[in-house]
Amino acid sequence: MGLLDALFRSNEILGIAEETLEFALESSEATHPHEYMGFLRGTEADELGLDQDGLVITDILVVPGTEVNSVSATVRTSQIPNDVKALGSVHSHPNGVIEPSGADLGTFGRGSVHIIIGAPYRRNDWRAFDSEGKPTTLNVLDVELPDEEEFFDFTQDDIDEDLRR
Repeated sequence: MGLLDALFRSNEILGIAEETLEFALESSEATHPHEYMGFLRGTEADELGLDQDGLVITDILVVPGTEVNSVSATVRTSQIPNDVKALGSVHSHPNGVIEPSGADLGTFGRGSVHIIIGAPYRRNDWRAFDSEGKPTTLNVLDVELPDEEEFFDFTQDDIDEDLRR
C-alpha cells in the first residue's frame, strides 16, 4: 500500500466482530460487581476478507493499572502505550443502566464509538454511543479474526522480505 492509499483509506467503523462483542460481554460478567473498561481497536476490513473500505472493531485493550469498583473505572493514562490509537471505549454498568453517565460523557471525546454493557450481560444488553453520547448503530459482523498464533508465526526470511519492500 502506498502513501496515498494510506492517506485516503476510510476511517469509517463498519461494525464490531461477533467474537469481540462476545469477549466484552463475558469480560463484563466476569468482573461483576465491578465495572469493566477497555479501549476499542480495529482492523482494516479488507484484511478480514470484507470487500469494503473501513475498520472493524476486533480488539479490546485493557490498560494495566485500571482501577475499578461498582460505580466507576479509572484508567491510568500514563499506562496507555504511545502507539495505541483507540477507536473508542467499552465499559460495563453493573447496575444494568445502558445510558452514559456524566462521567462517561467526559471520557467520550477520545474515539468515535463507545459501548456500554449492562448487567446481566446478555447478547442484547449493550448499546453504542457516539462521542457526544448519542445512541448510534454498530453492526455486529461475523468475520474470521486472525489467529493469534499465526500473527507471531514468522521467520527471519519473512522479516527480510518485509525489509526489502
